[in-house]
Amino acid sequence: MFGFLKIRFALLPTLLIAATCAFAQGGDYAGKVNTLIGTKGVGLTSGYLYPGATYPFGMVQFTPTYFAKRGGFVINQLSGGGCSHMGNFPTLPVQGRLDVSPENILDYRVDISGEAGHAGYYEATVQEAIKARLTVTERTGMARYEYPAGNDFGTVIIGAGIAATPIEQAAVVITGPGSCEGYAEGGSFCGVRTPYKVYFVAEFDAQAAETGIWKGDRLAPGGRFAEGRESGVYFTFDLREGRSVQYKIGVSYISVENARANLAAENTGWDFAAVQRAAESKWNEYLGRIEAEGTNPDRLTQFYTHLYRVFIHPNVCSDVNGEYMGADFRVHKSRSKQYTSFSNWDTYRTQIQLLSMLAPDVASDVVLSHQHFAEQSGGAYPRWVMANIETGIMQGDPTPILISNAWAFGAQDYDPYPLFQIMRKNAEVPGARSQEVEERPGLQQYLEKGYYNASEQLEYTSSDFAIGQFALHACGDEFASWRYFHYARSWKNLYNPETGWLQSRNADGSWKPLGEDWRESTYKNYFWMVPYDLGGLIETMGGKAAAEKRLDEFFVRLDAGYNDPWFASGNEPSFQIPWVYNWVGRPDKASKVINRILNEQYTSAPDGLPGNDDLGTMGAWYVFACSGLYPMIPGVGGFTLNTPVFDRIVIHLRHGDITITGGSEKQIYTTALQLNGKPHGSTWIDWEALRSGATLEYTTSAKPSGNWGKTALPPSYE
Repeated sequence: MFGFLKIRFALLPTLLIAATCAFAQGGDYAGKVNTLIGTKGVGLTSGYLYPGATYPFGMVQFTPTYFAKRGGFVINQLSGGGCSHMGNFPTLPVQGRLDVSPENILDYRVDISGEAGHAGYYEATVQEAIKARLTVTERTGMARYEYPAGNDFGTVIIGAGIAATPIEQAAVVITGPGSCEGYAEGGSFCGVRTPYKVYFVAEFDAQAAETGIWKGDRLAPGGRFAEGRESGVYFTFDLREGRSVQYKIGVSYISVENARANLAAENTGWDFAAVQRAAESKWNEYLGRIEAEGTNPDRLTQFYTHLYRVFIHPNVCSDVNGEYMGADFRVHKSRSKQYTSFSNWDTYRTQIQLLSMLAPDVASDVVLSHQHFAEQSGGAYPRWVMANIETGIMQGDPTPILISNAWAFGAQDYDPYPLFQIMRKNAEVPGARSQEVEERPGLQQYLEKGYYNASEQLEYTSSDFAIGQFALHACGDEFASWRYFHYARSWKNLYNPETGWLQSRNADGSWKPLGEDWRESTYKNYFWMVPYDLGGLIETMGGKAAAEKRLDEFFVRLDAGYNDPWFASGNEPSFQIPWVYNWVGRPDKASKVINRILNEQYTSAPDGLPGNDDLGTMGAWYVFACSGLYPMIPGVGGFTLNTPVFDRIVIHLRHGDITITGGSEKQIYTTALQLNGKPHGSTWIDWEALRSGATLEYTTSAKPSGNWGKTALPPSYE
């Protein structure tokens, strides 16, 4: 049915190796981050982000939860996950003795105000009087609570049977006048039960004058053990002996013993400032891997805040002894770090590419973590993982794309062959499951007839194209690659010449209504979801002029919700579409739209994001857009280009630096580009030209002019 692959061109431990770390010594990049950006908003226009302290890829997020602003400082929270989740072991300082039960803490009506935060640190005022400061290590959290003068007593409450969603299983025991420990379950996420177990050990730097427990509306002074829903413990301190109380908590998803070992290994003392400095130093190391210079300080704040969000996930889930809870609910031990929090329907599009470039050691361990999860959960890759649970939310088969992208952008410290065999199971075995989730619904029909529900099929075809790329370049299996490139070309079976759009089909081949089967989007958004064969798509729809007209109409607005027929700045199916202009020879329009998105849809305000960050996906989009590079094609190392917004930007890679100069906030149109001192007329650069270091020198203008990028188009594969 289809011919052979051809490429059509119309004419890009936690430390890197020592050489990589020689840059940006002493830069205060952590201080450039504003953790409050994206922490407020309504519905789809909220970032769903938390303001608190976390460590790069850390197990602990010590923060107020997005889902209950007055519900205490919790120890786990996804960055930009759009449904209530996690929020275990909330703690709060309150004035005086405790005389009524805190119940679910939220109804205790404790006000939290005066929030501020940067990478590795958070502060706020509780009850308009108590200064709360939070910081973290990789697997522990630390708080310093400073009570006001005039209070003889102050109390710290710690919830056990309380989280962002209702939980029934929890237990906590007071082990001394300044310590406690316990466990809790995970609750749910987007309506899916997430029954992980998380354990903690907590200590204070002072002995309490009074301790007790609560459950529901019952307060039990002197009690030592509480369990079940809406339960917890409290410690009341005599402030006449000192107005500052420090608290630290170690966490594990294995056991209380491992939580204690994590705490002992990472925070042995009570020097809050030293822990904060260490967290900031680690953030400076990661954030300094991109050095941006420009004339707009607010842009730099946004840029480093979005880059910060790229490095929050995935999270380490293995303890200091290497143990982690597997997808089979058994304890495993790994020589590499084991990671979790895999929002792969989102992150395969932007975040994994940036992570693979800047931290290939971490990205390689993330890939291995997916292999381990698949092997322990039934043999197939998951779609969306929290802790050790495959939630199965979203659609498509994103993990093969994520792995193929990691390989394409330099994260290759693993054996690719077993990974490829798991990809094949996902792609060719109907009913293949990870835990209880079928990973490719409709696979039998897709394989036999070449069509299925449109948005799912388009996700499958991108996955198949990425599998083909991985087979070819990681495994050297050209024959296998042809098979997957064949499946990828089945997008053409969705094109309805009568409507001029891609469209779902019934099992008998008849067309479904145009508006059916578009997950979190519309047919006008998903139409462009053929990033590996945009040339073929444009030819099929009638050519460049027709495609350009359709794009112009699409970008009349930038704020679409799920059912609106224009561009959705805040949702993944739209993310790559501005760069489609490069495939019709109009890079000026690509840069204009991207500039509009950056200036109209993003700000540095708490409600300054157009949608969910989705575990670093939106953050990586912002970083790429500002840098003038976008990783468009699944499994292919390279970038399509737009005008950068910074005067100068240096991206530090393992084998050299990419230095980009000549970008502009105002002169947004590229008129010429030099790559390593030689003219470069295409809006595409292969990764091989950049991976060992390169210089890109832009010449720009305030108005479109010249022929740059109009004839040397990016690649299409058909």
